Amino acid sequence: MAPPLIQLKDIRLTFGGTPLLSGVELNVAPGERVCLIGRNGSGKSTLLRIAAGLVEPDGGTRFVQPGATVRYLPQEPDFGDHKTTRAYVEAGLAPGDDHHQARYLLEQLGLTGDENPHDLSGGEARRAALACVLAPSPDILLLDEPTNHLDLSTIEWLEQELDSRRGALVIISHDRRFLTNLSRSTAWLDRGRIKQIDRGFASFETWRDEVLAEEERDQHKLDRKIVDEEHWLRHGVSGRRKRNVKRLANLHALRDQRRNYRGTAGTASLAAAEAEQSGKLVIEAKGITKAYGERKIVENFSTRIQRGDRLGIIGPNGAGKTTLVNLLTGGSQPDSGTVRLGANLETATLDQHRESLDPKSTLAEALTGGRGDQIMVGGKPKHVVGYMKDFLFAQEQRGTPVEVLSGGERGRLMLARALAKPSNLLVLDEPTNDLDLETLDVLEEMLGDYDGTVILISHDRDFLDRVVTSVIAPEGNGKWIEYAGGYSDMLAQRGADLKRETAKPQPAAEKKEERAAAPSSAPKRKLSFNEKHALETLPNKMETLHADIAKLQRVLDDPNLYAKDRKKFDDTSAAIAKAHEELSAAEERWLELEMLREEIEQA
Repeated sequence: MAPPLIQLKDIRLTFGGTPLLSGVELNVAPGERVCLIGRNGSGKSTLLRIAAGLVEPDGGTRFVQPGATVRYLPQEPDFGDHKTTRAYVEAGLAPGDDHHQARYLLEQLGLTGDENPHDLSGGEARRAALACVLAPSPDILLLDEPTNHLDLSTIEWLEQELDSRRGALVIISHDRRFLTNLSRSTAWLDRGRIKQIDRGFASFETWRDEVLAEEERDQHKLDRKIVDEEHWLRHGVSGRRKRNVKRLANLHALRDQRRNYRGTAGTASLAAAEAEQSGKLVIEAKGITKAYGERKIVENFSTRIQRGDRLGIIGPNGAGKTTLVNLLTGGSQPDSGTVRLGANLETATLDQHRESLDPKSTLAEALTGGRGDQIMVGGKPKHVVGYMKDFLFAQEQRGTPVEVLSGGERGRLMLARALAKPSNLLVLDEPTNDLDLETLDVLEEMLGDYDGTVILISHDRDFLDRVVTSVIAPEGNGKWIEYAGGYSDMLAQRGADLKRETAKPQPAAEKKEERAAAPSSAPKRKLSFNEKHALETLPNKMETLHADIAKLQRVLDDPNLYAKDRKKFDDTSAAIAKAHEELSAAEERWLELEMLREEIEQA
């Protein structure tokens, strides 16, 4: 087995009372792909900074193979006094590194190199930082939330770029699909210690649940043992004093073990304060158009959104997603066309940029608006500390300034503010940024239980597949098309790679050079990333549809249903017809891809 590139041994670090890191061990071998998983505040980013040599722990050792190059991507890059993005990226190169690689990566990531780093948007800053750490082709990359603020096409480009490299990776990310596609081992930072398996993120959640279940059984056994020993202490024979003293000492040790046990962190309790039900029609847009000068943002777009719909809007940064949402919700007026809003609409909005947070205000002030200890949740007063606990904030954080909160904590704070307002229409702009996986699960459940309507802007493919009922995607030049289902369903309906359709146009001169340099024989056909993903996910989808059909059929098997509840009979009949239609489409798509795979393998 090859010696590790980086080895962290018995790393200890304490901020305040409870140790953040307690005897952490982490080895990263050449070419290894590790996803680092843990709750917000568990110390993932701190551990990555220790691995990068930027934070000195209280104890333990850090070893890096002599000559190995390490590059670290922080959540918030520091551009220093660099005047251009090219200067910033080239500053990260070592003597002898290829400066052409810096220019190439900037171009691939949609930057010219002449931008002022201090004027960049969140997505542009993240792309510049990625170019900086990728350009030297390091032996090990430490990436902290690399997909934050990136659009889908850039995320998929980054996946392919990282997958093609030989260097080792340690990745912190909330993007399940990104982790699934890249990781080969999982390091779980939990209550100050690391547990590790030689399997990628796809196996993590099942393994985590098994570990926690076993831990719960062990604690139950410990509790029973303490009860038995306490019973002996009260009722046992007082003879054989020497043995009894030893047994009493063992009881004290058991109690200490129980007292020092750090239970798992709680689960966020997310619930949207719901207003009175809106009308059945929520939004109807007919032929809306919006342009800024010569640039068309929306061109002749129509849609009809009904109560209970979950609408996902995707597309590259700058495509006009926020403009489209503002048009649909009445925030701005179209140049032509009409938008009709339904009756009794109450809208709550989550803004991804978080500009409304005053960095100098405290956590409690940000929730109450600086007005006492009460926050209005769904029109009813609730003590701010109780509401903080619903979103996994400790009572001690009440006076914490917003500016020192982690990215995940600020994300939860924005959710807490948005969900307190009574609503029947939720407009969420990148709600998954910086949230840990457990909070994402709770957010998904909350949206599933929400009786109102949801409009969601997101670049998280897995989250879109789990939450939305339809997807609106840009086709270029202001054209937007709505697809039924989630992100994977959209890809199947398009029959093409989203990245190819949203990539920037290639200059004609470059196309001509590529045609001249291309070999006369066509390259061997390969399954695209999306085709591979469809092959893997369609069987599960078909299985789910079979189960749904069986469940619906059991309802229709009631011979008295039509007479008892005509509406339920009609709704169930329509649902089972739709499920059969989706199942047929899924089976046809899977068969088509399976035949294509066999043809490629036999070629």
